[in-house]
Amino acid sequence: MIDYRIKYNGDFAPRIGELVSMLEHTRAVTLEEIKLLRTEELDYLIDGGSNTIGSLLLHIASIEFVHQVISFESRDINESELKQWKSALQLGESARNTINKNTVHYYIDELSKVREKTLSQLKGLDDDWLFEEKEWGNGIPYNHYYLWYHVIEDEINHRGQIRMIKRMLVKK
Repeated sequence: MIDYRIKYNGDFAPRIGELVSMLEHTRAVTLEEIKLLRTEELDYLIDGGSNTIGSLLLHIASIEFVHQVISFESRDINESELKQWKSALQLGESARNTINKNTVHYYIDELSKVREKTLSQLKGLDDDWLFEEKEWGNGIPYNHYYLWYHVIEDEINHRGQIRMIKRMLVKK
């Protein structure tokens, strides 16, 4: 059952616990949306330039992975990591050609593996970490709180796309 409350999670610092509550709620709604989809539905293309539900799910996982690397390891992804996640990160033609024929359980497992690491890393941090000031290579400032807000925002955005694709599936 999905919990519709943002609340403190005692396993984390107070604000991080609230952030975790938002991350987990966002994920629970996404999983509810996709849990019964068949492989052919996960691979459905609205047109030749669109993304599949499966590729959007791996994109959600890839964005979280990249934000783990940036925020927990203070670096960008390396060549090996880029090779693993490139199609999911960039979407488009490469994703259409390589991300397919997977079951919903595959995507749920990928999302879960990435999330487990996020939660494990967040457990050891205090709330001050959320507000640590960093700077992109172009001089624009950011903080960890923004990075993790973006993970939530990105998943919600792509869940909207997933819902639209599901409506198109009903019409076909």
